[in-house]
Amino acid sequence: MTASPHYSRSHRPGGPGDLYRSPPPWDIGRPQGVFRALADAGAIRGRVLDVGCGTGEHVLMCAGLGLDATGVDLASAALHRAEEKARERERSARFLRHDARKLAELDESFDTVLDCGLFHSFDTDDRAAFVQGLRIVVNPGGRYFMLCFGDRQSGGDWPWVHRVTQTEITTAFADGWRVDSIEPATIEITPDPDGVRAWFAALTRI
Repeated sequence: MTASPHYSRSHRPGGPGDLYRSPPPWDIGRPQGVFRALADAGAIRGRVLDVGCGTGEHVLMCAGLGLDATGVDLASAALHRAEEKARERERSARFLRHDARKLAELDESFDTVLDCGLFHSFDTDDRAAFVQGLRIVVNPGGRYFMLCFGDRQSGGDWPWVHRVTQTEITTAFADGWRVDSIEPATIEITPDPDGVRAWFAALTRI
């Protein structure tokens, strides 16, 4: 869960600038298993964008595959740590402080977009803005892979998270997208070896 509360809390004390002053529970120090599996299967291709990249594990994974990889986030502390990791691992990757609700302003296009724990942080208006921008920057035939907090998860102190339903995913991406699959998955977190019950969605830009 790389960057969940950055947007819902971005204008409050304790917002993006404070989130990574100590490691948050979703910063597990390695790629989430579902994204590692995608990489191993060769499903991550071309120019890659990680929205809400946090400290950059998925961007650096892609860079290690020789892909042109960019991460965007609002948390400056997370981006600083991501850049440190890139230097330590000798990976060539780009990290930008940018609002994922305004992706069109990047004026770039991508073949693959990864989203680990961002979509579920948006309210209805922000979700619409995000999807609109995503539709602009993803090339036709490009893929969007999203891991989000699901409505199957109960309990827990997650005030900034929307427990997303399958219907909400299909509704949000009804225009310009093909929903290839929505499957049960797990978001790995440091406090709980069982993780968080989630949905993993794969979509294609049409």
